[in-house]
Amino acid sequence: MGRTGLSILIILVITTAAFYKIQAEDDYGLAPSPEEPGHSDEVENAIDAIPGSEGNESDPEDPASIPTYNSTRRVVLSKKHLGPCIAYNPIDKCWRCDPNWARNRKRLADCVQGFGRRTIGGRDGPIYKVTSPSDDNVMEPRPGTLRHAVIQKTPLWIIFSKSMTIKLQQELLMQSDKTIDGRGRHIKISGGAGISIQFVRNIIIHNIHITDIHPTSGGMIRDSVDHIGIRSQPDGDAISIFGSCDIWIDHVSASNAKDGLIDIVAASNGVTISNCHFVRHDKVLLFGAEDNNERDKNMHVTVAYTHFGKNLIQRMPRVRWGFIHLVNNDYTHWLMYAIGGSRGASIISQGNRFIAPPNPVAREVTHRTNGLEAGWETWNWRSEGDLMMNGAFFVESGSPNWRTGIDPLDLIVPAPAAQVTTLTLFTGPLGCRKRKPC
Repeated sequence: MGRTGLSILIILVITTAAFYKIQAEDDYGLAPSPEEPGHSDEVENAIDAIPGSEGNESDPEDPASIPTYNSTRRVVLSKKHLGPCIAYNPIDKCWRCDPNWARNRKRLADCVQGFGRRTIGGRDGPIYKVTSPSDDNVMEPRPGTLRHAVIQKTPLWIIFSKSMTIKLQQELLMQSDKTIDGRGRHIKISGGAGISIQFVRNIIIHNIHITDIHPTSGGMIRDSVDHIGIRSQPDGDAISIFGSCDIWIDHVSASNAKDGLIDIVAASNGVTISNCHFVRHDKVLLFGAEDNNERDKNMHVTVAYTHFGKNLIQRMPRVRWGFIHLVNNDYTHWLMYAIGGSRGASIISQGNRFIAPPNPVAREVTHRTNGLEAGWETWNWRSEGDLMMNGAFFVESGSPNWRTGIDPLDLIVPAPAAQVTTLTLFTGPLGCRKRKPC
């Protein structure tokens, strides 16, 4: 970056910080995040505060009847929904209103959409119940711990016997064909290392909190039942997806990691991130880590029905090379920019809502990083049916004929952006109870 570019960046950061210093913390009236006091099952299951949701006035099977709510304020969900189960987006409609979800846990594997739609996780294996939050031996994990479960070489559907907070002493290295399913419990990974999904396939991570993730020392770590290897110090990502495919991250809340919340790099492919809630972080999502790694041209990622919430700064996502589909997400906060990229990345934004920050310097949704590379006008950065609020704007480039070569089955059909508040109402972990709809 030249001196001029650096000066502009410094001015942007200083002026933006000044704007935010004088703003109340609840600029847009957001409900507390799952990591913050006040978040409860009443919040997670609330819908009464949405206009038009009383009684049975809306039919989730009829997209035209889904309530719309176009204020720049996101409704504070303070009431518990006492009516019938309501699930508005198609992923949630697939499973959430089944009162026997706990007996039919593996039905979840049929619900993924987008580029990760082939993911089945541990569907074809038995249930493994985690009974202890301990992670005191990373070379010989004890049975009943999360680390012992994920290093098994056979498919497993991993659930939890009780609510727990797990402090990982080293990064959690997973084998293929695993589901981490936190439904029915309050599961938090916090205060230590994050999750590493490296050179594996078929992983589902569902209904957990991940927060306050730090780099750990590295060293000797067991990554399978028959192998212990030496690991360097990790970067401190909440979730790192490295050289892996068929991955689904759903109903996860993440905040405050040392590096990224989710990194997808090193020729990873076939990933869906859905129904997630991100808060309190700088560099949120990184898709493609190296300017010279052309293998990431084959990366395909879907981000859907996700809320980008309080105290986020940038990278929602930041993309190199690959093809990214952003559909029906709610971008209510950013400090510098929302979506960035380089190296010919294709970014298709459909039916999202973007609420620009108060700082007029930061109202552009998009940011071509590393300056304007030669040929940036040909990159397919398209905005279709997005809702721009508070002066937000998206700088398009490339061709409207971006669907060439993309399987239509890999694309989630966007709902109108005016429905985004409703579609993202239940982001993050859900307060599921057995024998009741979730």
